[in-house]
Amino acid sequence: MQPISIRTLLIRFKWRISFTFLVVVIESVLGIFYPLFIGYAIDDLLKSEYRGIINLLLLGLCSLVVGTIRRFYDTRIYSGIYCQITPEMVEAEYNKDSSVSKITARSSLLTEFVEFLENSMPEVIGAILSLVGIISIIATLNLNVFYACVALLLLIFTIYAITGKFNFKLNAQYNSQLEVQVEALESRDINRIKNHFMKLMKWNIKLSDLETFNYFIIWLGVIALLIFTPITVIESGVLKYGLVFSILMYVFDYIDKIITFPLYIQQLIRLKEISNRLAE
Repeated sequence: MQPISIRTLLIRFKWRISFTFLVVVIESVLGIFYPLFIGYAIDDLLKSEYRGIINLLLLGLCSLVVGTIRRFYDTRIYSGIYCQITPEMVEAEYNKDSSVSKITARSSLLTEFVEFLENSMPEVIGAILSLVGIISIIATLNLNVFYACVALLLLIFTIYAITGKFNFKLNAQYNSQLEVQVEALESRDINRIKNHFMKLMKWNIKLSDLETFNYFIIWLGVIALLIFTPITVIESGVLKYGLVFSILMYVFDYIDKIITFPLYIQQLIRLKEISNRLAE
């Protein structure tokens, strides 16, 4: 059996996955223009013109069609991938004389790869494309806001560069405990079962505490950006209501995208640990 990781799955099923990624790119590029088109629509309406509204409507319809096609296609593709790789993993575990408890746990862990590819990977691609597009547009509208956005991005990656190894170890401890769950349940020993779930929740709480600490630091940066943006935009002399609104919407959109990155980083750390575990 081939090693299982996000990279190997992308290579192995590249032709099936490439179409959905292409549609994600189109959908993400369309999404970048919403704040700008809304700003144009506001300025046009203030002049009793409707061209901006019509363009906004066309943009919305295009996004709807592309998004519907992607979601219809995704479910079928990733269900097929899961049905193909799971029996391979089970067979490999049988050949290693793994316990039923370990095979059951690893079958459950394996679903996280497929779920990441189906649900999170399109969002990651979309978020990266959106961030590039959004931050490029912000740079053309206000350089000071652009620098503040870059600072927030660097803050997030610095935090996870510092806490990444500890996060990996906590996931390893959690998954190791999860692998003995079936054995604990089959023992019918209430004390052993209670002890198992207490240990499982102990690692879960430690993971949550670490994520809460990271969340607190990141949101201090988010709050600083939210306060800084309107002040610097108004002080720079921007007077068009539509343009001010567009800048603020782009910053809100940027924040909405960037605060999802900790979740994706956490998922990737967890999947890395699972990949190492399945290769044992």
